[in-house]
Formats: sequence, C-alpha cells, structure tokens
Amino acid sequence: MKLTKRPLGEIAELQLGKMLDDKKNRGDPLPYLANVNVRWGEFALDALREMRFQESDKDRFGLRAGDIVMCEGGESGRCAIWNEEIPGMMFQKALHRIRPRAGMDNRFLFFTFLHKGKTGGFDGLLTGSTIKHLPAEKLAKLEIQFPDLPTQRRIADILSAYDDLMENNRRRMALLEESARQLYREWFVRLRYPGHERARRSSALPAGWSRGPLEVHTSFLKRGVAPHYDDEAEGLVINQKCIRDGRVNLELARRQSREFAPARQVQVGDVLINSTGEGTLGRVAQLKSPVENCTVDTHVTIVRPKPGVPVHYFGLCLMDWEPRLCTMGRGSTNQTELSPAAIGACEIVMPAGSVVERFEAHVEPLYTQVTNLVLQNQKLRAARDHLLPRLLSGALPV
Repeated sequence: MKLTKRPLGEIAELQLGKMLDDKKNRGDPLPYLANVNVRWGEFALDALREMRFQESDKDRFGLRAGDIVMCEGGESGRCAIWNEEIPGMMFQKALHRIRPRAGMDNRFLFFTFLHKGKTGGFDGLLTGSTIKHLPAEKLAKLEIQFPDLPTQRRIADILSAYDDLMENNRRRMALLEESARQLYREWFVRLRYPGHERARRSSALPAGWSRGPLEVHTSFLKRGVAPHYDDEAEGLVINQKCIRDGRVNLELARRQSREFAPARQVQVGDVLINSTGEGTLGRVAQLKSPVENCTVDTHVTIVRPKPGVPVHYFGLCLMDWEPRLCTMGRGSTNQTELSPAAIGACEIVMPAGSVVERFEAHVEPLYTQVTNLVLQNQKLRAARDHLLPRLLSGALPV
C-alpha cells in the first residue's frame, strides 16, 4: 500500500471556535459545543449552553455533518465526528473544527487521531505546564500518513464496523436501564406496585414501608483520596468525568499509585456521587461490575449500601435524587461542595421486603444484560485498537 505523508494543514481546513464573551458577543443565543461535550468518538449533549452568535458567525463557527471536532485544551486531541445531532450547532474557542479537503475521508482522519491520542502522538505539540493546549499552528504541522481515497474508505469501513456494533450495544444498554428506571418509578414513585389495590396505608406510605435518612441504610459514606497520578501504576482512580448518565465510564479513569484504605476500594453496588465544583455536581452512578485496585478521588463520594439493603433499588433511588442533589451544593462559584453529611441526610423510602424483593428479581436480569454488553464493548474496543495501527500503517492489506 502506497502511503503519502503531508501536514494536516494541507489536507484539511482548521478553525478555532469563538471566544466566550457575554459583554462583546452580539446576535441570537445559539447552542454551542464546549470541551466538556467532546468525548473520544462521541458527543455528550446533555449539558449544552448557549452563547450569542451573529449571522456572519455561522460559516466561521458553525458545524456541518462530517466535521471533526477536536479539543484544544484539557485532554488535547480528543475528538469526534459531528453528524448533525442538533441542527445549527456552533463551537467555542476550546475546540478545533477540522474539515477534510478533497481526497481525505473524515473517518480515516478521525481514526488516525484516535491512534495518535492513544500513543502520545500529540504530546510533542502541546504547550503549557499545568493546563495543556494544542495550538492551531502546531496542529496544522502534524504529519498525517495516508493512502489513496478508496483505500482510506475501506480502512474506515472496517474500523467503523466495530464502532457501529459498540454504538448498537450502547443503545441496547440505554433501553435496558430505562426499563429498570420506569419500573422503579411505577412501583415506588407512582405506588402502582403489584397488590397496591389491596394494600393498607400508614399515613402517606403503605403499611410496612418506612422513610428515613439515607445514612441509616449505608455502611460507608465518605469521599475518596487525593491520588498520586502515575500512568505506569496499577491502581485506578475514578473522577467526576467518569460519572454520567447513571454509568461509570472507566475509560476516563486515571492510573495512580497512592495506597488507600480497604474501605475506599470501590465495590459492586457502590453509588458514586460527584461532590464538588459546577456542572457535574450531584451526578449519580452505580458500580455494577467489580474493578480491582480502584478508588475515587476527593471530588467523589462513595455511598455504600449496608448488607441486606436491596442493591438495585438503592441505586435507582439515589438516581431519582440526582436533580435535587445537583442543587444542594454549598459554597462560592467553582468551589461548591456537596458534603457527605448532606447526602446522608437525604430521606429515602424503604419498601416492605416482599415488594422490593420482587422488584430486585425483575431488574436483576436487565442489569446482567447491561454488564454483558459492557464486556462485549470492551472486547470490541480492544479488537479495534489492535487492528488500528496495522491498518493505518499498511501492515495489514485491505
């Protein structure tokens, strides 16, 4: 396979987004992508903000299907392909828009970036000591190796097939998890559980049910550790970025070497709650699979149910609290804290044993399927990442 090597600036158009400035910006409020909205290969669109853009801004700072959006700061180089999930989307200065020119397949270019991101291929371009940045002028000089367009498309088709399978699995996981949430709300919020028509009531609750502070049902309710980050270490630490949509994304966890008390080792059934700062405060996720040598950092609270407390009910109950937890922080902007004491004081309802046991029996198979799909995606991702460098380098013919 014949390969050509050229600077990125020659094979794609690069554009930085618009500066955030409420005093200077004019025009109509429009949604925009920020650094936090971009993941590797996908976008998180649940926390979009708006900024004023003028009509003349739309060509320069607007997105269209096929554009690659890349982080300029934070985890520089992280990127995904925009596919018009939301029409009229703009982007701000923390992001690069990369628009391939004729002769370049955008998917091939994305997979090239993915490989470079996983192998330190952007490191030599970064500036800054504490917060790293990827300047446009340096990104434009990044050497890209590529074959002819038909070969690019064949390579992209092979790698995209893995991504399509993973996306299909993610959709299935979302449906299974939503089924469990809806059953929880039907039984324990709307109180239409099996046999509710014949149930006696004690005040506002069915007989045998109780209401009390969360801490009564927990065996551990504390923050994590201040980690010693070390990419070569065996330990893993979960941070606030890992917690989204009720799930723990271990791809965003970091390696660390600090020893920690056994009680801070995360366990299956632990509920993790983001507890500092703005934007992610109050997000809730429950750990469904074991992870060895893993804890959370000081910005996350571990809430562990006592033995005998129904695990799935416990997790869904706290997820139902998420909208309120997000508003319970105290402190100044960017220093907002959600204390373990405040979390522990949240009142939850504990249903009668027979009802909650039936609920656990209903949702256990759903979460078993979710766990199996997570494992499938891990294997698919590993297989794709094994193929990735061999296909891009021409070592594996297509």
